[in-house]
This record gives sequence, C-alpha cells and structure tokens, in this order.
Amino acid sequence: MAGSVHEAKLVESHDIMKIFAAEGVEFLLSCDGKVPVSSCKGKAIFLFFSANWCRPCRTLVPLLVELYDTLNKKGNSIEIIFISFDHDESGFDQHFKSTPWLAVPFDANLHRRLINRYQVHRLPSFLPLCSDGITIEEDMIGCIEDYGAEAFPFTNKRLQELKSIDQRKREEANLEELLAHEARNFLISRDDRKVPISELAGKTIGLYFCADWSPPSSAFSAQLTDVYNNLNTGKDHCFEVVLISTDRDLREFNVNRSSMPWLAVPYMDRTRHDVCRIFDIKGIPALVLIGPEGKVISMNGKFVISSYGAEAFPFTDARIRDLEAALRKEGEALPQEVEDVKHEHILKLDMAKAYVCDFCRKQGKFWAFSCYVCDYDLHPSCVEKVSKVESL
Repeated sequence: MAGSVHEAKLVESHDIMKIFAAEGVEFLLSCDGKVPVSSCKGKAIFLFFSANWCRPCRTLVPLLVELYDTLNKKGNSIEIIFISFDHDESGFDQHFKSTPWLAVPFDANLHRRLINRYQVHRLPSFLPLCSDGITIEEDMIGCIEDYGAEAFPFTNKRLQELKSIDQRKREEANLEELLAHEARNFLISRDDRKVPISELAGKTIGLYFCADWSPPSSAFSAQLTDVYNNLNTGKDHCFEVVLISTDRDLREFNVNRSSMPWLAVPYMDRTRHDVCRIFDIKGIPALVLIGPEGKVISMNGKFVISSYGAEAFPFTDARIRDLEAALRKEGEALPQEVEDVKHEHILKLDMAKAYVCDFCRKQGKFWAFSCYVCDYDLHPSCVEKVSKVESL
C-alpha cells in the first residue's frame, strides 16, 4: 500500500491554485476560520461537490470524514476542498460546519463556474486532482463506499489492485483473510462467546447474508436452521454458518442473531461490508457455500438449500447431479396423471420445490400430483387411484 501512495502524479494540484487565483479566491474556509490557499501546496487535493439539501451527500459525509481522518493520521498529506451546490449561504454553513476539511467561500456564481469547469453533473461527486484519478463517470463515490481509505490515492491502478485482491479472496476463500479484521480473529455466537475463526477449518461453511427487516430472510432462515440442525446433530459438526448481517442498526442485528444457532461477524466490524463486496451480494437472503478446502462450491446456496435441504450436503456439483438424477428416475417411475378417489379432477405429475399435501397435511417437495383446475396437491404416496373395474 505504501508504495502506491506516491504513484499518483498530482499534475492538477498546482492548476487549482491558478484557477483560484484567476477567480479571485484569496482564502479558503476551515472550521477554525480563514486559511490561505497556499496551505494546500504539496498536498494531494480532492474536490468534493456536495449540498446540504442532497440526502446522498449527507449520507456520504461520515464516510468521507472517516477517510479524511484515517489518511491524515497515517501521514498522507491530503486535503479535501468542498465546493457547494447549495442555494443559499445558510445551507452551505449547515453542511460545512460538521466537516474537518476546507471549503471555497460561498459564492453561487463562483461555485457554478467551478462546477462547469470540472463538468460535474451529479451529486455527490468526489474528484481527485491527479493524472490517473478515477473519474466521476467511473463512480468515484462507489469506490469510496466500497474501499474507504484503502482506495487511496484513488487512481485507476489502485482500484484495479483492490479488485484483484477481492478476486483472489473470492477464489481462494481463506476464512482468516475473509472474516478476520485487524485485532479480531474470532466470530461471535448467539450467547456472545468468542469463537476463533481457526475452529472453522475443515468444515463446509455457509456465508449467510440477511437482515431482520427482510421477510424473505426470515422464511429462508427457518429452512437453513432445519438443515443446520440436521447436519450437526451428531458429534461431527461438519457444517457451520456465519451471519453477514445487512441489518440497519445494532438492535436489529441482535434481534436477528438471537434466533440463529450459528456464528456471526460482529456488527460494528467493516468486514461485513467487505465480504458483501467481495461476493458481489446484490440482494438478500443470499448464501455462499465454501467447501472444506476453502473453495467456493456455490454462489447460490439459497437455491441449493431451498431445493434439496440437508440431502444436498456436502453441496458439491457432483452431489447435486446425483440428486437430480435420482429425482428424474423417481419421476420416470410415476404415471403422468392419475384419478384419485378423493378429488373430482384429474391430477397431473408436477415438480414442486415445496408444497403441503392436501390429504395428510404434511410438507412435501419435488414430485406431486397436482390439480390444474383448482389448488390441490397430493404426495405420490397419498394417491388412492380410482378402480377402472366397473361394478355390475
């Protein structure tokens, strides 16, 4: 990381001084008052285009504050300069007062000229003034949200390095590297025990992305719990699940994990966000299955669990193929349609991921005899065929 910090040639940092001079900007504002423009000399400069009325801008500010403080504490000489889209000075003051960086004094016309010069068309925008800087069009904000201070100096080269690291972590799935963070090398259990990540070695792991506010998550959590308990009833605890929470706050997180028998990444840990990014999680619930050798065996573990349950263990492609072959063989041995004494319509053979038998009222899956006229399903074993022999 240290080697890449100096690779960005700050070719435009001096140009911004010329631009400010041409525009008559004699000083910048800080939280302590006025500072000379020359105080930015020799620093890596980033322009932050934002406004108090913009909700995404207000959401981004805490991330930028953390980034700004982290980089300066590490000895990186950087400066952020705020250029406002606010309609009036009160909005500008309200937005600027909670930030640690500098700002161009409020002047709507001046700000508009700077906005036009740098071709800023959306808010928020964060622009590095360097020759290989990530452009607004390439989603600089997304880069900050994804990687934070690790993305410094926000060059295309650094972004590609980070993406390569993510790809390696995704392909190799080293649990210590994926789930540990700085001084933390453990996960937490439902009763707040600290379980070393090293204890997961040699097990099949499910990285479970969900949230308490999500009804689909609650439904799938019940299915996953059944599979988890089924596979871990004996002494051989072969399957472990790790909650990667996408809950909105700590209270929701605690409610969510209180009903789960497995482990979790602590809520306040950025690792949750990093793992979501590494596996490109776009929706919940989601389950990534990792084999005992540390290789991803399924990015769609939700489908595997929902379709086959514990029978799919160890969740390999070979096991899924065997199950599918057995199902096909079972289906070939069944008639395509039947008449049942309990129902007035013809029932046709159908494949259903899950259903409730209308005769025995028990859960069923895979093959069912279903009525295409009304909502009626039978287990194949619950069918009582109509006798074809007519009574005299």
